[in-house]
Amino acid sequence: MRKSEAAPRRFSVEELEDELRRVRRKSVFRKTLRATLYALIVVAAATILVATLWLPVLRIYGNSMTPTLNESDIVFSIKSGDIQTGDVIAFYYENKLLVKRCIAGPADWVDIDEDGTVYINGQELEEPYIQEKSKGDCNISLPYQVPDGRYFVMGDHRATSADSRNSVIGCVAVEQVVGKIVFRVWPLPDAGKVK
Repeated sequence: MRKSEAAPRRFSVEELEDELRRVRRKSVFRKTLRATLYALIVVAAATILVATLWLPVLRIYGNSMTPTLNESDIVFSIKSGDIQTGDVIAFYYENKLLVKRCIAGPADWVDIDEDGTVYINGQELEEPYIQEKSKGDCNISLPYQVPDGRYFVMGDHRATSADSRNSVIGCVAVEQVVGKIVFRVWPLPDAGKVK
């Protein structure tokens, strides 16, 4: 006796059309997902490139720049070779990123009296950004002339800031500068231009 073979099932036209639509939807979904992933990768790469090359985003650690910048503030900096007295800059120092205010440029003479008043080229420096004056940790011989290609920097919280007043840090070379701090983005209530 021979076993009977089952006849192949016949599908209706509606079933075939449903299956064809399902396969097409699956194909469209995959293409859309792939295009979305490619777009996200391109946007992420562009964002990283911009943040690294032109607009570094930095987080503030420590209190050497209070009241201008506080611990955990997030700021934008702009890479620029045009650094002026009064600009807040970020720079590398021994694999750390420090943020200080540019007080004097190349060839300027800096003098600081005992109460912490700063003089640049014999003129008292107007400093509306500090709350109290302090000579701080100063071990350089004053008056001090800033070397060529360097900037004399100080933190706005003069009593606690380690900066160009101490020979350990000294003046900042142009090559060390990451950029000028221009805008605070976090915390939101304090967001705005950094002065």
